[in-house]
This record gives sequence, structure tokens and C-alpha cells, in this order.
Amino acid sequence: MELFDVYPLYNVTPVSAKGIVVTDDKGQEYLDFYGGHAVISIGHSHPHYVKRLKEQLDKIGFYSNAIQNPVQEALAHKLGELSGCEDYNLFLCNSGAEANENALKLASFQTGKSRVIAFKHGFHGRTSAAVAATDNEKINAPLNKQQKVTILPFEDLAAFKSEISKGDVCAVIIETIQGVGGLDQPSQEFYQNIAELCKENGALLIADEVQCGYGRSGKFFAFQHFGIKPDIITVAKGMGNGFPIGGVLIHESIKASYGMLGTTFGGNHLACAAGLAVLEVIEKENLLENAANLFEYFKEKAASIPQVKRVKGMGLMLGLEFDFEVAELRKKLIHNQFMFTGGASDKHVLRVLPALNITKENLDQFFDALKKELA
Repeated sequence: MELFDVYPLYNVTPVSAKGIVVTDDKGQEYLDFYGGHAVISIGHSHPHYVKRLKEQLDKIGFYSNAIQNPVQEALAHKLGELSGCEDYNLFLCNSGAEANENALKLASFQTGKSRVIAFKHGFHGRTSAAVAATDNEKINAPLNKQQKVTILPFEDLAAFKSEISKGDVCAVIIETIQGVGGLDQPSQEFYQNIAELCKENGALLIADEVQCGYGRSGKFFAFQHFGIKPDIITVAKGMGNGFPIGGVLIHESIKASYGMLGTTFGGNHLACAAGLAVLEVIEKENLLENAANLFEYFKEKAASIPQVKRVKGMGLMLGLEFDFEVAELRKKLIHNQFMFTGGASDKHVLRVLPALNITKENLDQFFDALKKELA
């Protein structure tokens, strides 16, 4: 049997990693400024993270959600404390797609409605409702297109008012900072208006923080830059630093009932240990402040590169928009400079999503390599 061939692969085979350094099977070291789509939030093989997982595995790695799990409770408490979202409840799952799927289902349960509003260039996952809310025809199968989803552009408030006022919308789902879409974000005015209109029209606002959350923006959640309060927040990627875990933060005004949501593997002991380790490192190493401070330094460095039209994003969720398509540049950075970066659906944007504990010196390395290739 061979693997189902759905990934166009670079000819690199990582076998070990530490911090932001990834080593391949030939001994070549690469600097990781992408973290596997913003997943590596505290660096590869962080000592505290490794210790936490080993200690948990020595005790118990998994049992079902039919029993009490104090590691889940500890994770929920710590997440509420660090994020400032103590008036939310946590449902644990395995991925961002699953988090968004459950968030949309919950909104429909809560409101009794079935239509969703999403936004152009948004990406919410590859499961049924999540992919229907994703603006990408290539990954939407005919089955998914049967979902009732209306996709609108950012900043078209008139179109948004027209759609939400029809009264059949259960949820509005929005990436606070778009990842795959190319680091676009709504204006503060638009975000605040849609939050208010959701309240007025009985729809729930879902902030998809799967990629932009968990400190990546310089605040714990990116929506906290915008002065709004979502009904539901979805998280994953950086939550487990590589161990599969996702979560749905549900405002306490939304009440649970037995059997409403469920999962086999979500919130298992090992996943929760990974999640706790990430939060502990974020707190101990002041990684929110580091992400916020390095954003300013990143912008300063980028200003010295003529081919960069603008810097997009916040904190360490970054995009460099060039005056040319970046696919070839990404290849050169991997094969000539031994450095991982990311692309986007906007072919002019290079995504830079490093671990939150990188340094100014690491960013200097990044820009030195970039300048070499651009020269």
C-alpha cells in the first residue's frame, strides 16, 4: 500500500528538531519560520513540553470522556486564566476543523436556525460545515455545497446587514486574521458592527482563532485587539505545539445538554498535558509580550526591502506582500537558504509564522537570508 497522493511535497525529510532548528535525514539544518501552519508555538521539543508529556504518559495516556479527567479541568482553568475568558466553558476536540464544525452545530442548536454567514478568502477546515464556510471551490465537494452558507466580502456592511436581517442566520464565522487567505483582517469598525448586528438579529458570532489565537497576535486572542466579545471562540494549531488538540470556548450564556457534542479522542490525557505545557511556557516566558514586541522589529526590518509592498498581520502572525508571486522565492529559501516559510491563496504573500519564543537575532537571520535570495 502507498500513501494517498494529495500533498505536493518538498524534497526534505525532517528527522529531529529543537527550538526553531529542524534537521533532515542528511544532517542539514533548516530554520523554521513557519511551524507547520503556526502549530509550533513554543518551539520544537521544548524541555518543559517534553517533560510534561513524558510524565503524563507514565501515568495514563488515554481514556474516554465517560470518566472524570482532572487534566481537562486543569487545562480549562489555566486557559481561562491566561486568556481572560473565564466566563466561557471549554469543549475539547482534536483539530481546528472539528472545533469549527462543533461551533457551527452548537450555534444551530442554540438558535434553531440553519444558515451561516462567512467571509471571502476565509478558511475554516475540511469537514462538512466547516468546508462549506470556506471560500475555496477546489475543496468543496458537491455534498458540502448543500449547506446553507452565504459568503460575503470584508467591509461590505450593507451586504452584511441585508443578509443577517433575513432572520435565518444561526452563526457568523470569521477568522480575526485570515491565515490561508493571506493575512487579511476586518477593520475594527466592521468587526464591531457585525458583532452588534449578530446580537440584534439573534445570530451567534464565532471567532475562528485556530491560527491567529494562542498569543500569536501579541494578545492571547486576536479578537481582543478589536474590542469585541464573541459568543464562541475556536482554537487548535498552537494549542498543542504539534500534539493534536482543538477546543471550543463557549460563552456561559449558552447552556450545554448531555449528548449535544461529543468526541472519542478529544481532551485525552496526553493532549491536555500538551495543552497545559504550552500555556505554562507562554506564561513563564512572557510570550505574548515577545510576539507584540517582535512585530515592531519585524516591520522595521521589512521596511529596508524595496520589493516588500507591505507587512500584513499582527504579532508573529505575519505576511510579507511582494510585487511578484512568491512560490519560487519559497523554493529558493528552502533549497538555498535552508529556511521554511509559507504561502497563501494570495500568491503574492509569504507567510511567516515562527514560534512565539524566537528572538531578534532569529529575525535577523530570516531577513539576511531573504535579502540574499532577493539580490
